[in-house]
Amino acid sequence: MDIKELLLKGQSFIALLKEFAIEAKDISIQDESIILADQNLAQRNIVKETICIEGKNDTGIFSFFGTLHCNLLNQLAVFEIQGVEKKMAAH
Repeated sequence: MDIKELLLKGQSFIALLKEFAIEAKDISIQDESIILADQNLAQRNIVKETICIEGKNDTGIFSFFGTLHCNLLNQLAVFEIQGVEKKMAAH
């Protein structure tokens, strides 16, 4: 299971990326390996974690903060955004 792939199944996440002109290949989920390595993950059908997703475009790097809601049984994920920070690109 890859969280990024699950998020890209949802139209709302794709719309978020389009709004900020970010391509799917240019995003990373901080601490994704730690979330997926959780020993209790196999016993839970629903995961709810606070995460940061970083994406970049020509104007800079965006950090999206929010809550990941993930239904492992149905392989669906939703990102509930709570804030955005932007770092300008170096010229």
